Amino acid sequence: MKITLLCENSVCGMRWRAEWGFSAFIEFRGKNILFDTGYSDVYRFNAELAGIDLQTADFLALSHIHRDHTRGLLHHRFEAGKPVLCHPRVLEEAPEMDDETENADYARIQEILKRDFEPRLLTTATEFVPDAFFLGEIPRANGFERGAYFDDPMPDDTALAFRSDKGAIVVAGCSHAGICNICDHAKHVTGQDLYAVVGGFHLLHDEEPPVDETIAYFREQNPDILLPMHCVEFDILARFHSELGTEKFAAGDVIDL
Repeated sequence: MKITLLCENSVCGMRWRAEWGFSAFIEFRGKNILFDTGYSDVYRFNAELAGIDLQTADFLALSHIHRDHTRGLLHHRFEAGKPVLCHPRVLEEAPEMDDETENADYARIQEILKRDFEPRLLTTATEFVPDAFFLGEIPRANGFERGAYFDDPMPDDTALAFRSDKGAIVVAGCSHAGICNICDHAKHVTGQDLYAVVGGFHLLHDEEPPVDETIAYFREQNPDILLPMHCVEFDILARFHSELGTEKFAAGDVIDL
């Protein structure tokens, strides 16, 4: 399995571009998956730099509706009819924002999904290729993660999970549902303990994140690979590094599993 980070808040070197957002190109057992598209055309620029032909993606998958994960669709150049895995809310509902530009963006994203792609609307965990799962709606099972974005319950927030000979691999976009909730659901769906967890953990100060509890969770779960990124405050990333030995990966980095 190979994960190339096409969009993240920082870069691994001077040639790459970054923005607040997330996108990953995942190669898994002969299938290619584009997971999220970031906010702009950064994912396309970095894909070209990495020598990745985005047309070879067998699937697109969207972690949730927010623009830092979906607005890159406004810049897509895919041939018509590419399947997109997403929660129904991504296509049918959008957050009501005070900013008219944001509301217009969501309407355009939904229009493009309906016009240019083949949306596959999923609410339950679905094995879309052998050993690869779109997790659907995430149960809010623990008592310490809010599982929401302020007042928005975010039923659409989800992640991907992969069954491997070393254990479950989780790739999360933003983890509004709670990264620990996501990992527990991935363990249940794959029937495996955690081997690798990669992506946005959504630990931002203005939402009073459960940092102590999350670090304690991963200390107990003890995955071999733990790579928090995107929506994690710098000082919280530093705690993960000092307490769990994590590394910070960025746009342009390649994760070989």
